[in-house]
Amino acid sequence: MKTIGLIGGLSWESSAEYYRLINEEVHRRLGENHSAKLVMVSLDFHEVEILQRQDRWAEAAAIMVDAARRVEQGGAECLVICSNTMHRMAEDVAAAVSIPLLHIADATAAAVNAAGSKRLGLLGTRFTMEQEFYKGMLTDHYGLEIMIPDESDRAKLHAIIFDELVVGDLRPASRQAVLEMIERLVARGAEGIILGCTEIPLLVKPGDAAVPLFDTTALHASAAVDWALAAE
Repeated sequence: MKTIGLIGGLSWESSAEYYRLINEEVHRRLGENHSAKLVMVSLDFHEVEILQRQDRWAEAAAIMVDAARRVEQGGAECLVICSNTMHRMAEDVAAAVSIPLLHIADATAAAVNAAGSKRLGLLGTRFTMEQEFYKGMLTDHYGLEIMIPDESDRAKLHAIIFDELVVGDLRPASRQAVLEMIERLVARGAEGIILGCTEIPLLVKPGDAAVPLFDTTALHASAAVDWALAAE
C-alpha cells in the first residue's frame, strides 16, 4: 500500500470525511485491521477563506504550494487536495512537488461518464460555479455540458457553504433549499448533479434527488484508494 498525502483544513469538516472514507474503503477492500497510510497537512481555513474572499489567489496558491511540499516531505507518494475550490491552483501545486496530484475533476468525470450522463448541474462555491478552472476541465477534457444555478441560487448556496457547512451547522431549511436548487437544474435539463463542494455531501446525499448526485468527496477518496492499492 502506498501513502496518500492530503492537504486538509479546507474545511476540516470535509477533511474529516476524506479521512473516514479513505480508511473505510481500505478496510472494505483489504479486510482484517487494515487502515490507510496517510500524511495530512491541515491548514487554518480562516486564513485561506480571507484570501479567497479578497481575490488574493496568488497568496492562496503560495500557502497551498507550501502545504504540498510539507506533505511530500512527510513521506506521501501522491497528493490529494481536500477541496474542489482549491483546485483553482492545482497546476501550481502539482508543479511544486515530484509526486502525482490526483485531481478531483478527473475522479468526478470518470463517475459521470460511467453513468452515461452528459449534461450536468454543478453545485459549489461561487468560485467553483462561476470560474473556469473546474468547469473548463470538465468540458474541455471530458466533453461534458455544465449548467450552474441562477444568480440568486448561487449566492444562497455560497452563503450556506461558508456560513454553515464549513463549521458543521447542518440545517434542515438549507437542505431543503439545496434540494430545490437541484430540482430547478433538473427542470432545465440536467441529467445529474455534481456536488462540487466537499461540504455539500454533509447536507445532501446520493439518492435524495430524481437524478444521480455525484459526491465529489467520496469519488475523490475512492480514487485515492485506487491509486494507493494499485499494483506497482
